[in-house]
Amino acid sequence: MKDKSPLYLLGLLLMVLGAFCTCKKPSGSVNPPVPIPQPPVTPAASDVAFWLTTGDGSVLLKEQSTSLIFGTTANNNPVIEVDTAQNFQTINGFGFTLTEGSAYVLNGMTASARATLLKELFGKDPASIGISYLRIGIGATDLSTHVYSYNDLPAGTTDMALEKFSIEPDKKDVIPILKEILAIEPTIKILATPWSAPVWMKDTNSFVGGNLKPEYYDVYSLYFVKYIEAMKGEGIVIDAITPQNEPLHPGNNPSMYMTASAQNNFIKNNLGPLFKASGISTKIIIYDHNADRPDYPLHILNDPITKTFVDGSAFHLYGGDISALSLVRNQHPDKGIYFTEQYTASTGGFGGDLKWHLKNVVIGATRNWAKVVLEWNLANDPSFGPHTAGGCTTCLGAVTIGGSVTRNVGYYIIAHAAKFVLPGSVRIGSSVAGNLKNVAFKRPDGKKVLIVENDGNDTQNFNLKFNGKWITTTLQAGAVGTYMW
Repeated sequence: MKDKSPLYLLGLLLMVLGAFCTCKKPSGSVNPPVPIPQPPVTPAASDVAFWLTTGDGSVLLKEQSTSLIFGTTANNNPVIEVDTAQNFQTINGFGFTLTEGSAYVLNGMTASARATLLKELFGKDPASIGISYLRIGIGATDLSTHVYSYNDLPAGTTDMALEKFSIEPDKKDVIPILKEILAIEPTIKILATPWSAPVWMKDTNSFVGGNLKPEYYDVYSLYFVKYIEAMKGEGIVIDAITPQNEPLHPGNNPSMYMTASAQNNFIKNNLGPLFKASGISTKIIIYDHNADRPDYPLHILNDPITKTFVDGSAFHLYGGDISALSLVRNQHPDKGIYFTEQYTASTGGFGGDLKWHLKNVVIGATRNWAKVVLEWNLANDPSFGPHTAGGCTTCLGAVTIGGSVTRNVGYYIIAHAAKFVLPGSVRIGSSVAGNLKNVAFKRPDGKKVLIVENDGNDTQNFNLKFNGKWITTTLQAGAVGTYMW
């Protein structure tokens, strides 16, 4: 018998197996493809973490899953090069003003809801935005429930020894909220600012406008000392004060007019010497008004005696250009620069405000030597209050507190810096590439942070270059990205 081939035997085996098979497939069915086992895919690690907010609000401070690996593949993208060899100012913090009105709406929340929100605002965990600096009013601001000072007297009376001085008006809301914040973030720094002296010290006997009478310079200096000591007694350290909020804007309620010469004399002959004699270490920061009048802080800093009492100058940007901060700093490089107020309005748009404030306030102020950057109000109610009669009716808080909590554009403006740029970080070099406005920092832990705002009208691809290598990333028009590595 002739041997059968292997192919013949295989066919015979298949025929036998088919004869024993009793199962049928539905008409028209086919065998599904057998999947070929694949090794598990491990997502590529990213050298750079990237958080994004878009101008249309569709993405809000969200960490992106894009893998950003440093390499050397050539392309024609604009380049932002970060340089740790260039070192500028040390950062004290980013934050807001806690007005008495802010404290009032926060205190109206349930204890558990408030604790959750304050932890989100001031905590250091991944779910928090890490606010690290606060400004508060010495007495009422225009976003307070009512107008008050700590020494309000019947008309025609005075209190030269300040025997009736009391911070009692702040014990209902401001001080309890500050204590809750300090329990979350004990190292937060606090700047305190008056909107007006007690009316009996002013030449108009009114909370609106008027000048501090020279005969009350000494007693008003004591007013600051007693305030700092009273707050210390509550466990609240006042790191710095400014003598007057917006001294060239006497039309607010409350407000007080104070010329550069008057502020110079007050600090030189009264406030500075009394702080020194009383052992007060609280810093004195001058001006606290718009960038259109750099002559005001320069007038004071150019007095060699007054300058010894002054830590630095504070600015707003309702007028002038942010470059004025560098003008003042370059003439007095031994004194600090602070950016202490800018508001977003209920009448504004999310995208426009995000662009403008990132470009001019967060990026602009820090690129012009600011060690602190503060937006205006921390919290408001759904009617944009509380506010005094004549106070701001359109100021939009970082959060709106009603039946729920709404996070407004100011929240994201500050969060893109505060969450990542820790106190003690140092601004480092970063090149500007076209419409890609940016600023870079090195944190105390060695990590680098780059904040970029696409100020153009088109989506932009660009390279972030560091130590001879780069990653390629993209920002939509009007978007802001924070990169950390």
